Amino acid sequence: MNLITLTDPRSPISEAYRTLRTNLSFYSLDEPIQTLVVTSAGANEGKSDTIANLAVTMAQGGRKTILVDCDLRRPALHDIFDLKMEPGFTNMILEDGADVPLQETAVDNLYLLSSGTLPPNPADLLGSAKVDSIISSLLEKADIILFDAPPAIAVTDSAVLGAKADGVLLVINAGKTRRDHAERAKEIFEKAKVRVVGATLTNAPQDSSLGGYYS
Repeated sequence: MNLITLTDPRSPISEAYRTLRTNLSFYSLDEPIQTLVVTSAGANEGKSDTIANLAVTMAQGGRKTILVDCDLRRPALHDIFDLKMEPGFTNMILEDGADVPLQETAVDNLYLLSSGTLPPNPADLLGSAKVDSIISSLLEKADIILFDAPPAIAVTDSAVLGAKADGVLLVINAGKTRRDHAERAKEIFEKAKVRVVGATLTNAPQDSSLGGYYS
């Protein structure tokens, strides 16, 4: 599917992404979400396509948006936007004084911080104090930061990163995600005291897809 919000902006799926954007915007008016991790329970469930299209709609809605590829095992966002993988997020962590290597996308208000060089220890890197500093610096440059993280039940990366963000959005694929895997992912975040703002359903009938539920 990739960037359907650009290739077919009038489609029901694109409208569903705009609905998801609106739902997230009104999730908590007292404490608006500025940093959001998007992940899935398992692999190949569409999280990267979902976060990319969500980012497009947020930027189109007038919010300066930075999309960060924190899937340091199987990064995909640079391919989706046809941009470079390096330098990127990991270079900022590992290189003192490194500039923020943001790349402009074809969408106004939307910038990509790609993964950068893939490290041998992604979870350790994501849990470092340097990441907190990077998030703070990115917030000075944008209205919202979206982080693409690896599947929750496969590795600890998404829980580690989720603890540093305002919340986590879980992508559920109606054709692939197993119920027990989704429940396990939710339990992982609860045990890590990570705020799950909700879930969004993809690959579902058009009248029920992507809108999501919120707790």
